[in-house]
Amino acid sequence: MTVLYGLVGKGDHVICHYPTYQQLYEVPKTLGAEVDLWRAKAERKWQLNIEELKGLIRPNTKMIIINNPQNPTGAIIPKTMLDSLIEIAQEHNLIIMADEVYRPLFHSISPGSSDFPPSVLSLPYTKVIATGSLSKAYSLAGIRVGWIASRSSELIEACAQARDYTTISVSQLDDQIAAYALSQSCIHGLLGRNIKLAQQNLAILDNFVENFRWACEWVKPVAGTTAFIKFSKMGQEIDDVVFCEKLIEETGVMLCPGSRCFGEEFKGYARFGFCCETYVLDEGLEKLRGFLKKGYQTLPVAQEQLKINA
Repeated sequence: MTVLYGLVGKGDHVICHYPTYQQLYEVPKTLGAEVDLWRAKAERKWQLNIEELKGLIRPNTKMIIINNPQNPTGAIIPKTMLDSLIEIAQEHNLIIMADEVYRPLFHSISPGSSDFPPSVLSLPYTKVIATGSLSKAYSLAGIRVGWIASRSSELIEACAQARDYTTISVSQLDDQIAAYALSQSCIHGLLGRNIKLAQQNLAILDNFVENFRWACEWVKPVAGTTAFIKFSKMGQEIDDVVFCEKLIEETGVMLCPGSRCFGEEFKGYARFGFCCETYVLDEGLEKLRGFLKKGYQTLPVAQEQLKINA
């Protein structure tokens, strides 16, 4: 969160792509900034609306934060939308921060597609910042190494000053392993392995969703390692928190409840991380199948739970 510590403060206004990693919108709030959420919606296949963004901009707006590819949905912001975003940022002199931690794990879109999203660093605007890490697309979460990149030396200097108060240095061993992982002799094999795993596991998860359409639905992910699946009964969202609690208690399978992790508007949703070893996914889905067939109808729907709480 070094970027936010270095560039955002009291009196600023930040617009954040949503749903997303909670710290992207909560940290600006703790720093005294006002935050508005730029909502991607399931009925639009988790795509953003540029006119809605225009309506969120204020005189004190300083930064727009995007997450591309998006956690938890696995959606992308296509190039045409990125181009429009750059035009608006230029018009209002805004900083664009792009959390690109799941880049370049594009398992369901070709680089030749007109929708394929370039990094913001490739776009014709200086006031952009991209953040990345070895934790997600590179499957090296134990190597606590990430990066901040920008075409603006002024923005980088501001982040560097904030970094002095948060992270003095990383482990030299981590640094060496990270350098090797990103080297030409390793990076292509590493990403090739991870993209193949994501494609294989996504096909398995897709088959699961198709077989349980009576209980769940989704917008199939395009990139990254996560999926956001909605569970319902007779047209009503289930209580996702109760669902996830009972699931882990009875089967040992852990899912993240959407309303607890991403906001109350995502009742019924659960976040799946599907890029584990394939045999682990198979075992987890088999347990989930048994749970759905045996105990799903006993789960409360979200509206029932709300009435009880009231």
